[in-house]
This record gives sequence, C-alpha cells and structure tokens, in this order.
Amino acid sequence: MANIILHNAPHGLSRSLGDSWLWSWDPFGALSAWMSADTPAANDGTKTQEVEFAPRFDVKESKGEYVLTADLPGVKPEAVEVSLHGDQLRIAGHREASHKEETDKTYLAECSHGSFSRLFTLPDGVDGDQVSANLKDGVLTVVVPKKPEVQPRKIAVNAGEPKA
Repeated sequence: MANIILHNAPHGLSRSLGDSWLWSWDPFGALSAWMSADTPAANDGTKTQEVEFAPRFDVKESKGEYVLTADLPGVKPEAVEVSLHGDQLRIAGHREASHKEETDKTYLAECSHGSFSRLFTLPDGVDGDQVSANLKDGVLTVVVPKKPEVQPRKIAVNAGEPKA
C-alpha cells in the first residue's frame, strides 16, 4: 500500500490519506522546511524568528592582488567593518530592517536583515598595509595586494657556463 504524501507540511511530517493515525516522513519536505526562510507564525500572525542576513562573497586572484566582492544592498558604509589580524581578514556588518508604519500590512517579507561576519584566511605574501575596501552601489569590494617579492618574475636564460 502506497502512502500519498501531503507536501509543504511543516518539518517534513505529513499524514497519509486514508488512515488518520498513520504518519509518514517526507525527506524532501523536511529538507525544504529546513532550508526555507519561513518560520512558524505567532498567535498574532507575526513571524517568531528573525532571518539572519548572510551575504555571499566572490573571491578572485589576479597577478598582483586578491579581490573579494559581496552584494550588500541597503548597507551603509559606516555599518561595515573590515579588519586584518595576521592572516585573518574579517568582514562584518549590519543591515537594518526596513521601516514599517503601524498602518502597514505585510503580505510577504523575504528581505533579510541583521548582522553578518565572515572570516577569510589569506595566504602568505599579502601586503596587509595596503588593503583597501570600497562600498559603492551596494557592492563591497576589498582589494588585498600581494607583496612585490612574492609575485612571479621572469628569469633570463644565459648561454654559456653556469655562474658559481
């Protein structure tokens, strides 16, 4: 006898049709509930838990530098902190919740807000004194230059006897 799964049930548990006492577990429903930003509603219909703001980063390496970028829409430059301690680059910040009037009625709220912090371990050979950060049009760009002595250099090949 096959069970018919009722999808979108909280935490992946759903009641099988036909037998009121029989419950089945839907692993895809459980995964969906776990990954979903939805939280159970309180008695007054408001969300009971805040979704934390977690921006994603791109990290690229070029010949002379490392470049980290992140989309931070709605974040002010004074709300972002970039610090370097040894080989640990820490980027932290905060995005405020949008202002809500008492008369406003919210039907859907998917924009997240809150604090975030990311820690990146940098390789040897970076110039920590020259790190720069810029936040423009909602995009944070952090440039970490490499020291000149660790950048690749071309070595000339001479004809004749090797030098001792």
